[in-house]
Amino acid sequence: MTLATHHLDLAITNAKILTMTSDRPVVRALGTRGGRIAVVGEDREVLAHATSATRVVDARGATVIPGLVDGHAHLDREGLRDVFASMEGLRTVEAVLDRISSLAAGAEPGQWIVTMPLGEPPYYEGEQPFPTRFQLDRVAPRNPVFIRPIWGYWRHSLPLRSVMNGLALEALGPDGIRACESWAEFERDPVSGELNGRVNEHTFEPSVEFLLPQSAGRFGEEARRSALLRSMRTYNASGTTGIYEGHGVADEVGAVYRRVASLSELTVRARLPLSLPWADATDIERAHLRAARVSAVAGDGEGDEMLRFVGVSLGSTHSSPGVHVRRKARPYTGWAGFDPGSSLDPAELLPELVECARAGVQVAAMTPDMLSVFELVDRAIPIAGLRWVLGHINVLTPADIDLIRRLGLIVTTHTNRYIYKEGREGEKRAAETGGVPVPLRSLLSAGVPVSLGTDNVPTSLFGPIWHAVSRESRSGRLDSQHERIDRYQALRAATIGGALLTFDERRRGRLEPGMQADLAVLSDDVLAIGEAHIPSISAVMTVVAGRVVHDPDGLAGQGSSSW
Repeated sequence: MTLATHHLDLAITNAKILTMTSDRPVVRALGTRGGRIAVVGEDREVLAHATSATRVVDARGATVIPGLVDGHAHLDREGLRDVFASMEGLRTVEAVLDRISSLAAGAEPGQWIVTMPLGEPPYYEGEQPFPTRFQLDRVAPRNPVFIRPIWGYWRHSLPLRSVMNGLALEALGPDGIRACESWAEFERDPVSGELNGRVNEHTFEPSVEFLLPQSAGRFGEEARRSALLRSMRTYNASGTTGIYEGHGVADEVGAVYRRVASLSELTVRARLPLSLPWADATDIERAHLRAARVSAVAGDGEGDEMLRFVGVSLGSTHSSPGVHVRRKARPYTGWAGFDPGSSLDPAELLPELVECARAGVQVAAMTPDMLSVFELVDRAIPIAGLRWVLGHINVLTPADIDLIRRLGLIVTTHTNRYIYKEGREGEKRAAETGGVPVPLRSLLSAGVPVSLGTDNVPTSLFGPIWHAVSRESRSGRLDSQHERIDRYQALRAATIGGALLTFDERRRGRLEPGMQADLAVLSDDVLAIGEAHIPSISAVMTVVAGRVVHDPDGLAGQGSSSW
């Protein structure tokens, strides 16, 4: 199989290449030209098109797969973990105070000292050594100190805990404390009754920080750009070459993507639905959003093969506590990256979704109750063919699956939560409804396209692939073993399934001539390695648009000398 009429830019030989096609599912070699796959086959077939200008890589028997597509990535969020001082590995209050003291020694008086949360990523679980404001005041008397809370969906348990010293509490002020008293508890010293600096937020989206001065630990444009570059390197390292952001991106984050793309720095293909401020918009403003913003991302959307804004994320009927504070901070979005006013109550949501359907706009939804809302939209304007997205699927009944099929939806998963972290608990809840948590085999058997997603906790799609294959939670194997899928099906969901999300299946997801040259050379054979070791698979080389973007061991440095 070949499209090559000139020399190849890159040739990979001596490999086990899983093409994800039916006619030649496994080949030994492939070649790329101009960012696309030009030829696949045996070594001799590919090397026949090589010249002295071709970079030839001997894969030494390694498995090669199409680049993975993360169906719910939060790519921009990963690199933000490195913006502020790390608190990893600090297991005593004394160690925390030593770290703050060191930071204070290098800070100007009055300069904010802001750190990452206490605990160990990605989940930040277990007991953390939280100091008090009085202890922080002793080691940093001239600087406001803020030890940030986690993004709550990393752990999925409340409260979210943070600490401020005296100067930080002064900056927040009594008005700030009153503004968040309905969802945040400010602890007090049991003897003096004074605020002790510890804050417990009963919301998954930390919001107290939005009431602090802008100099107190906000992610600026340059910090977000640098973070996005770091994020892409992390995702590339596990073979991810494309992402879809089911929650959508607010304008603040979209602008950073545009800037990175304009500098040709993208190493992950990004498909970004818009996250817009519907809840705070007047009728006139909503009409403007539909005409000026939503219409631009109808169909294939707006952009190119590396960055495309496509559809909208307008699929939730509730917001977490503290949303009014986060809305006032717009355009800043903090950890979220999506607009805090993108959720609407059902009465307001339905007509907006009908207009999206009428305009041919893809819509992504994040909460289970949206399935019934989608059904109402379909009665007004049929949505089959628009590939609306039902994300973060959890418990589904047979009737739900049938409705998903009839509406032509695509589903994305959050197996890191609903299988691995909450699997046993989810099965108990599912038993009450007659459903099954994350019923992947039933969905695929019904013909529903499935895309795997990480939700950024952690970032490698080989975790979700393992969850889908093993249905094993951290507390043991789930009872719903009949919903296991095989490794090849899971790999299809992580490649072709991701491409289907945004009508890209004719451009990527398979390794055959004419397709985009996105691929990963793996550390281990995903089809043969022991099941328990699947999550540990990484990429030894990752290629996007024919360009090597990850090669820590210099595999591609062999040049043309090996042929």
